[in-house]
Order: sequence, then C-alpha cells, then structure tokens
Amino acid sequence: MRNRNLVRGLFLMAIALAFGLTALRYPIGDLGRAGAGLFPAMVSGLLLLIGVATVVRSFFVEPVKLDLHFKNIALILTSLCGFALISMYLNMIAGIVFMVFCSAFAGSSNSWVRNLKISAGLIAMALALQKLLGLNLPLF
Repeated sequence: MRNRNLVRGLFLMAIALAFGLTALRYPIGDLGRAGAGLFPAMVSGLLLLIGVATVVRSFFVEPVKLDLHFKNIALILTSLCGFALISMYLNMIAGIVFMVFCSAFAGSSNSWVRNLKISAGLIAMALALQKLLGLNLPLF
C-alpha cells in the first residue's frame, strides 16, 4: 500500500528541489540588495521544509491509502490545456469558463450554479488584473 502522506511529502520535496536548484543559477544577492534568485530560493526552501515535515509526519500517523484516479487527472490536464488553447485562439473568458466546467467533472458532485459562480469570480479577478494592474490579458 502506498501512503498518500509520504508520497505527498516526497512530491513537495521534488518540486522544491527542482525550483530551488534552478533559482541557484541566478544571482542571490543578500537581503539588503536581493538578486533575481533570492525569492525563488527562499520559497523553495520553505516548501522543502514543509515536504520534510510531511514525510516525517507520515511515519507517525496512520497511513492513508493512495488512490490514483487517472480519469480525473486526465480531466484536469484537459481543462488546463483547453484553457490555454481557447485563450490563445478565442479569448480568455471563454477559456476560463471551459476550464471551470471541464475540471468540475473530476469532482464528486457537479453543480452548474457553483460552476457559474466560480467562473464569474475568476473572470472578475482577470478583469481586475487587466484594468487595475494593466496586465495584457486577452479577455475579449
């Protein structure tokens, strides 16, 4: 039996090491004059600590069986790829709606009202990023 807590901790540690080692390629600097690699190195270090704590904790708590649902993984990946393609060729609002409704099929329950509320919230955030921060988002 694979322990979900152990696998979760190892996965977090792998992500932290991947980004942390990449961050070391950039100048770190110091806290008074931060380089480009300081922030990603600090975040990766904290994520590595969380991963180590999760791995250590997995030996002291009751193991939880790891169930992989490949259909749900495929649905999430499809929703993310669809979001990227629809945003590139149509617009980002349609991509957001597709992503929310497609990824909702991976959940245990599906509610059209909840999906519409999530879509509206994400569209409002995208509009705020575009209008208030001036990001170049292809919303329309």
